[in-house]
Formats: sequence, structure tokens, C-alpha cells
Amino acid sequence: MKKIIEEQLAYTLNKPKYNNLGRHYHGKVRDNYYYNNKIIMVTSDRVSAFDCVLGTIPFKGQILSEIAKFWFAKTEDIAPNHYIKSIDPQVLLVHEAEPLPVEVIVRRYITGSLWRDYKVSKHHVYNLPFRTDLKENERFSKPILTPSTKEDYGKHDQPISKKEIISQNLVSQKIYELAENYALQLFQRGEEWANQQGLILVDTKYEFGLLDGELIVIDEIHTPDSSRYWIKDEYESRFNSGQKQLMLDKENIRQWLINKGFSGEGTPPPLDNEIRILLSAKYIELYNILTNTEFQPKVGDVSNRISNNLNLLDL
Repeated sequence: MKKIIEEQLAYTLNKPKYNNLGRHYHGKVRDNYYYNNKIIMVTSDRVSAFDCVLGTIPFKGQILSEIAKFWFAKTEDIAPNHYIKSIDPQVLLVHEAEPLPVEVIVRRYITGSLWRDYKVSKHHVYNLPFRTDLKENERFSKPILTPSTKEDYGKHDQPISKKEIISQNLVSQKIYELAENYALQLFQRGEEWANQQGLILVDTKYEFGLLDGELIVIDEIHTPDSSRYWIKDEYESRFNSGQKQLMLDKENIRQWLINKGFSGEGTPPPLDNEIRILLSAKYIELYNILTNTEFQPKVGDVSNRISNNLNLLDL
């Protein structure tokens, strides 16, 4: 697989531009085209961390789209979602909804940005009780919710409490509490499935929108971009010895950046091919374990393939 990844380095999808598809929105990872109350959601191979777009990772868009599709089907009995059909291995046709201006983040462990905030006493913004003697990567007795604002591309999402969301009238209390309820149920389903596959679903973010007044799940569910996954059998020994956990998600690139002295301020270092190949391999490994199927990479020029498939689209 490494050779296939290496050969794909030159064919990744970075900045797609397809004409006559409606209004275009260019996000950190996705390019959305709005047409007849639907969205043609093109998942590029771009990778971002600390709200910065860093470059591209082979097969990333295909992996994210196929895992999102996998989870939309697996959770549709819990919460309605925006998925309609797949147009290409990394293009989904979805319903257009009015996005909520906040993301709901569910955490089962104290790690990543929450751990970094906890160490410098910035975690109080969530208005939640935290023990004062927590250790990095420690498991909470039950999942906690740490929402954030959903900012435009180029701006940093900001941590916020449920109380502030409601008092600032960002989302009504009724809708936000339903979003929280959905998020906790979705996370439980994700935890149970990951556990069966020998993984730990550490934390994840959910995005919601309103479609004809109904709250639905949008964007993606339980992908390695929106979630952290650890190897279950390694957790206890690594936690007890203070070692880093084995990660199969985007945290690998966050740690790579931090080791190079970048954590969101200034100019990020350019990605070398070694980290691009490593992250692609980690995403593929997660795909295989999570879906219990072997990843089938679509090699070659991604942009041309998508263009051909879009030409066949009948809206």
C-alpha cells in the first residue's frame, strides 16, 4: 500500500473548481456547491490542523466520504441526516440545511486541546466541574460536552458553554438540547462499534442544521478528521506508564506540528512527503478496522474522475 500512496502524491485533489454547479463555498476540507436546495459536497484531499490548511494527503477525501457514508447509514435510526446519495468516491449529494452556528463536541477522555487548556486553567469556559488531579488521556466517568462556535474559514473556532450559547441566542434552548441529546446517542453508538473493532472512540465533533424546521446531522460523522481513535488493547499500559497513545486519526499531524514548534500561531511548516504518506497510511488502517472491509483506493487523477462523474449527474 505504501507504493500506491507514494504514486498518488502527485494526483491529490487540492482546489477543485467545477463550473455550472451553483454557488460555491470553499472550506478547509470541503468544497460545497449549492443547487436546488441540495449540496454537491466535494471532499478534497486537503488536511487542516489548528484551523490552517497545510497541504494534501493521498486518498483522504475518499476515506472521509466513505466513512461518513458508513456512519450515516449506521446511525440514521438515532438522528436524521443530510445524506442523499454518493456521486463519486469523494463526492456526496446531500440536503441543504441551515447550519447551527455551534459544534457539539463529545469527549470521553481528557486529551488534545482540552488537556492543553486544562494545564493552563482555560477549561473553565465550559462551565463544567473538573477534578483538579486529572492525568493526560484519563477516561471520564461519563462523556462530557464541550461545544465550540463554528467560525468562517480562516478564523479560529472558540470554546463556549451551553449557558452562553443559549443566553447569546445562538441557538434556542429546545434545539440545542435536542442537538446534545442526539450527540450523546450518536457517541454511544460510535463507542460501542469502535469497542467491537478493537478501537476507542476518544472524542468527536458533530455539526447540525435545520431542514424544514427539523434538526438533522450534517457534514460528517466519526471520521478520522472529526474524531480521535486509539488502539484499545494498548490504552491501559500506555496510560499507566505515561506513554502517548497509538493514534489512528488527525492527531498524528497535530503532534507533528507541535514537535516542529507550531500550534496555530505564525506560519505552519510545509508538509514533507514522509508525514503525508504516514497520515494516509493511518487513515487507511483506521478505515480497514472501523468498516471491517479492505480499503479500495481509487488511483489516478482525482479531479478528472470527479469531473466525469459530475457530468453524469442528473439533479
